[in-house]
This record gives sequence, C-alpha cells and structure tokens, in this order.
Amino acid sequence: MERVALKEKKFNTLITIVSIIVPIVVALLFTVKLPNVERLGFLPPIYASINGLTAIFLIAALWAILNGKRRLHQNLMTINIGLSVLFLLMYIAYHMTSDSTSYAGEGILRTVYFVILISHILLSIVIIPLVLKTYTFAYLKQFERHKKWAKFTFPIWLYVAITGVVVYFMISPYYVN
Repeated sequence: MERVALKEKKFNTLITIVSIIVPIVVALLFTVKLPNVERLGFLPPIYASINGLTAIFLIAALWAILNGKRRLHQNLMTINIGLSVLFLLMYIAYHMTSDSTSYAGEGILRTVYFVILISHILLSIVIIPLVLKTYTFAYLKQFERHKKWAKFTFPIWLYVAITGVVVYFMISPYYVN
C-alpha cells in the first residue's frame, strides 16, 4: 500500500507541475510570433476536428465502460489524451505564426460567442489536472476513486471538446486567409 501511495504522491507532484506550466506557457506563447515563418492558417479546422474526434471518442469510451469493455475504454481514453496533446501543439503553433482572430459578430450572437469562449477557456485550464488525476487513478488500479473523479471529469472534458468545435464554427467566417 505504501508503494501505491508513493507512486500517487509522485504523480500528484507531476500533475501539479503540468497543470500550472501548461496554461502559463500557452499564455506566454500567445505573445511570441515566430519571425520569417509561414503562417499556419490551415490548422484551425484541423484542431477543431481533433476536438470533435475527442468528443466522439469520449462518448465511445463511456459506452465501452458501461458495457464492460474495459480495454476498449482504456484505449479510447489514451487516444483522447494523445488527441489533446496534438490539439495543444497545433493550437500553439497556429498562434505563434498567426495573429489572433477577432469575433466580428453582433448582437446576441456576440454575447453567446463570448460566454461559450470564456467558459471553454476556463474549463480547458481546469480539465488538465482533472484528466491527469482521473487517468492516474485508473493507472494505479484505484478504480473506485477513478470512477468518482470521472463523474466530474467526463462532462467537463466533453463540454470543452464540443465548445471547441462551436467556437471554431462561430469564428471561422472571420479568419484571414
């Protein structure tokens, strides 16, 4: 038991570091523009699609675990973490080579856009430690704790994935080619 507790403590330290560093690095990289590098304007529809795939795979993973397909669930969740890392790399690459796009819609749609965007951004920060902690419990075979955390992690992660697609579609008419 002590060995598991030691592993969990090490994971918790790593989760804390990653959960602090990732949002800070992303925020800082928004201020960095790579000179003499071609604009990567083709990336937003790709990383929006990655968000869509993540949502689909999250739902499939839920279906898998509810139907006793633990290995499929595990594989889908590992894929989702990989997709999230791929999304993050593309998102950073785009913003380091391109100016941010401003939403130009008006009226109630503007309000809706910013409510969705702000909740998406805040929850995308919150989801980092939740996903890592939930995944850690499964890795350590602490399935009851994993299940309890997953009840909170799943809907937030699904919301972030879906709203990522919604934000893309709402702002895509205003992208500069």
